[in-house]
Amino acid sequence: MLVTDSATQPVPATGPRAWLRQGENLLLSSILVALMVLPLLEALLRKVFTTGIPGATVLVQHFTLIIGMLGGALAARDSRLLAMSALPTILPEKGKLFAALFSGTIATTVTLFLTVASVEFVKTEKDSGNILVGTMPIWWVQIITPVGFALVTWRLLWNASPKWWGRAIVFVASGALVWLATHPPTDPAKLVWPAIATLLVATVLGAPIFVTLGGAAMILFWGEDLPIAVIPLDHYRLVTNATLPTIPLFTLAGYLLAEGGASKRLVAVFQALFGSFRGGPAIVTALVCAFFTSFTGASGVTILAMGGLLMPVMLAARYSERNALGLLTGSGALGLLFPPSLPLILYAIIAGSKAQAAGVTIEKMFLAGLLPGLLLVALTAWWGVSRGPKDDADRPKFCGATARAAMWEAKWELAVPFVALTALFGGFATPVEAAAVTALYVFIATVFIHRDLKLTTDIPRVLTECGLLVGGVLMILGVALGLTNYLVDAQIPAKAVEWVTATIKSKLLFLLALNVLLLLVGCFMDTFSAIVVVVPLLVPLGSAYGIDPLHLGIIFLANMELGLLAPTVGINIFLASYRFKKPVMEVSRAVLPMQGVLIVGVLLITYFPPLTTWLPKLLGR
Repeated sequence: MLVTDSATQPVPATGPRAWLRQGENLLLSSILVALMVLPLLEALLRKVFTTGIPGATVLVQHFTLIIGMLGGALAARDSRLLAMSALPTILPEKGKLFAALFSGTIATTVTLFLTVASVEFVKTEKDSGNILVGTMPIWWVQIITPVGFALVTWRLLWNASPKWWGRAIVFVASGALVWLATHPPTDPAKLVWPAIATLLVATVLGAPIFVTLGGAAMILFWGEDLPIAVIPLDHYRLVTNATLPTIPLFTLAGYLLAEGGASKRLVAVFQALFGSFRGGPAIVTALVCAFFTSFTGASGVTILAMGGLLMPVMLAARYSERNALGLLTGSGALGLLFPPSLPLILYAIIAGSKAQAAGVTIEKMFLAGLLPGLLLVALTAWWGVSRGPKDDADRPKFCGATARAAMWEAKWELAVPFVALTALFGGFATPVEAAAVTALYVFIATVFIHRDLKLTTDIPRVLTECGLLVGGVLMILGVALGLTNYLVDAQIPAKAVEWVTATIKSKLLFLLALNVLLLLVGCFMDTFSAIVVVVPLLVPLGSAYGIDPLHLGIIFLANMELGLLAPTVGINIFLASYRFKKPVMEVSRAVLPMQGVLIVGVLLITYFPPLTTWLPKLLGR
């Protein structure tokens, strides 16, 4: 995923704008801390006094809603909403200006309608008289939805241009589109496809992902003369899902690790253990990248954070620049199949809500991804080893004392996966509580043990950065569910099952066609929105061919990894191009061999189901 690159005005160090900015950052950070602390208090009180905090679960779910909306508003403030297209970055200046004004107009219009729809949703909830906890009406918290979308609308308008005349153009153009939508010159059903085409152009020109998905949902509802208030309702239902707080909590743990000195300590450990092997730096690169991606869930973070550290290691080991570039870019896609990867959690939430996959849980998905993930890491490391220098002249000797010292220095980081999995599988905590335990553990290790980050200066910055990413992701997920539910209401999954089963009789052929389809999906959609939109369509198809939903999920995510590396369109290609200052075509050529190796891995995962299903069946007993 990329972030939008709209121009923004410099923020003064003091004054009302600076105070507002600091206040927003502090509020977001405080809610994230509360999200971490409340489940821990609930678990502690439940163990000690056999009774927890009344309404704690509901409060945690609604903290996630607040983080999603406030984080999205702050991401819009800083022009960092997640986008799919990198085209605006390579356009000439006049092209960038047109792209910003056009995409800004469409984005402002879509979010304005989302704001209005959210107001209608809150009005309905207010009339229902539902209570959150105690005597607090639930709409008091739900009002963050229209407030958040309104802030995003204003900031998209503001950031569309650094000049007042540019903002005026976007304001007038958005007003014209609103009038056209509310006073259509013909039957709205006839305008659906032109409107969708306009939205796609805006996406190519840099409109955020949530605008694309939310706009598509609204256009389809508009064409059917259906109320668009169901979109914020779907957004609310997904974001307040009981297990969704695991996403911001595990993301927080990943950010704390990445921002501290954990990366250097882990690289030192893996170098001490594997540096004496032929191709040792390649093995180190694959392992370190897989570790960090498993916590951040966004491989782009791994490339940006680890690229500067690992590239010199590869070049010092006499790898060619092309092979080093290909390995680092490809390794940035590893880790999505390892716990506590966010896509694994999200797949369990979305697929588990379907009757055909009712047995899918977060715990089972964590187990299902372990062996396939190790396979992809092993294949990546093998390719890296094969591209390394053949002579032993510069290869360091293994030193047990050095390895033990490095492992002791990094013992707190090495224990993180065991802390998360023990809390989850040991029966000590729910998934949300396990995520909170992991985040607290990493916080203590980073701030008080290693003292990598300062409590008063670094931690607020890291919390804000984490909230910005989580807010952008949750905004995408919420509006994507509106689009998904439209497709379900239109009976698209049922029709797809009927057509595919009538056309493709062989299960093996279906799996091959599925891989091709998912590879294309991975090229043009980010992993999170693809899960929300595509998985509900695939689960019935998989069931029709007798495919285990856990196996289907790992196939899906493995193909998403491949899509990140698709030449010239994969998100990781653009991120590596940005990080290493190389042309997109050069990165695309460098990563082609790696993609071929990973395709072999995906085919093995696809056609050998026990690789996925053996551990869940074994430990599920």
